[in-house]
Amino acid sequence: MVTLTGQSLTFPDIKKILLDGEEVSASKESMEKVIASRKAVEKIVEDEKIVYGITTGFGKFSDVYIDKEHVESLQLNLIYSHACGVGEPFPEIVSRAMVVLRANALLKGFSGVRPIVIEQLLKIVNAGIHPIIPQQGSLGASGDLAPLSHLALVLIGEGDVFYKGEKTTAMKALTSEGIFPITLTAKEGLALINGTQAMTAMGVVAYLEAEKLALQSEIIASLTMEGLQGIIDAFDEDIHLARGYQEQVDVAKRIRTHLVDSKLTTRQGEVRVQDAYSLRCIPQVHGATWQTLGYVKEKLEIEMNAATDNPLIFDNGEKVISGGNFHGQPIAFAMDFLKIAMAELANISERRIERMVNPQLNDLPPFLSPEPGLQSGAMIMQYVAASLVSENKTLAHPASVDSIPSSANQEDHVSMGTIGSRHAYQIITNVRRVLAIEAICAMQACDIRGREKMATTTREFLDEGRKVVPIITADRIFSKDIEALNTWLKESCEIEHYQYIRGEKI
Repeated sequence: MVTLTGQSLTFPDIKKILLDGEEVSASKESMEKVIASRKAVEKIVEDEKIVYGITTGFGKFSDVYIDKEHVESLQLNLIYSHACGVGEPFPEIVSRAMVVLRANALLKGFSGVRPIVIEQLLKIVNAGIHPIIPQQGSLGASGDLAPLSHLALVLIGEGDVFYKGEKTTAMKALTSEGIFPITLTAKEGLALINGTQAMTAMGVVAYLEAEKLALQSEIIASLTMEGLQGIIDAFDEDIHLARGYQEQVDVAKRIRTHLVDSKLTTRQGEVRVQDAYSLRCIPQVHGATWQTLGYVKEKLEIEMNAATDNPLIFDNGEKVISGGNFHGQPIAFAMDFLKIAMAELANISERRIERMVNPQLNDLPPFLSPEPGLQSGAMIMQYVAASLVSENKTLAHPASVDSIPSSANQEDHVSMGTIGSRHAYQIITNVRRVLAIEAICAMQACDIRGREKMATTTREFLDEGRKVVPIITADRIFSKDIEALNTWLKESCEIEHYQYIRGEKI
């Protein structure tokens, strides 16, 4: 059980909730803050004060006063009118993350909702009820309004959900779990949708996959080093300490450890004096990606525990301030950085693939073919990798540099951070397939060189990989191989296994 406080949610926590299905609860202290904040909202309504979103309309309608007898209708109309997302739904894991993050934000006690709203969010998480939320339609400022409105629908028994592996209505799923729909009252609809939880949830899931993929890229690159008889001297610690980037130093150390007992790597001058950049500069390029991942992780962990509602309630209602914490610019930048950093892992991987299949660049059989000429071998796999890399270059265009005014120019600058997070995930999906192709080629090259000469760690990876993709003895439908290895990398290949083969964590 992970206890949410609104202050302390970490990546290890969110991994337990998303990947292990761990349940969530709310801390008693946080709920006490929620209760105090709610009393302030109720007093505002009773005293008929003019406060944005509580006794007024929204956006351009912020100057329209709403009588207290209409506060429930105001919140319901808000959810109905804003639930206009389009396109394919977010993956179920992202929907789960969105609900958890929304509950955690409300537990900070600045939003003025009743405890029952948070309890309802926790109930649907623990019951495995995940709102079906269209991916497109958020500008990433004023919060992720459209996506979070689809989330809010489920709390009131409307909309559709993922439940027990199927798509069904929210009411059917709630009824199956003995959960009753709630009625939203003053401020609660606004509190549910004014936030960055869609882009942050998508970003969290993207980051978790990116981190694993970055580690996998290093062991795959290590196989390529063996397949091409790469020069290990370029990974000497002194070189990397001389530059000073810790992430670069760390990548070099992991590669050295993966290859420590390899008989396929070479020393400078044995086969060639220097390797091409795609081999020699692995620590510099991959290290820079790790630098970016560190930045992204830091921003996501802040946002996971951030108050992104508007207005926010302080000092037991003595201070209610309309601000702009819903603006997604910090996450928009982080997602754009993530896109670029992960796209580069595919860029350099594709160049390594080319070096393995191009007979002008190595002494291996042309295109790693078992019968060059009669059989094409890995020729078109490189084409596919090049296509994915090119697509990534388009997706890597920063979403955050764009802004289109909305709400009659009241909301005149937006972040487009949700687009950035979605594109980051698409890029990561493409990167994994490029790395799958590199792994297939590297395994083939190592088998040609002689797997008995491989390092302990890389040999273990090859042996496991061969259970998924057999050695190429004749042309076959390689699409199946690419997808099989892609699935293995995503779902089964736990990099920690290889980190511990030599008895140490690296």
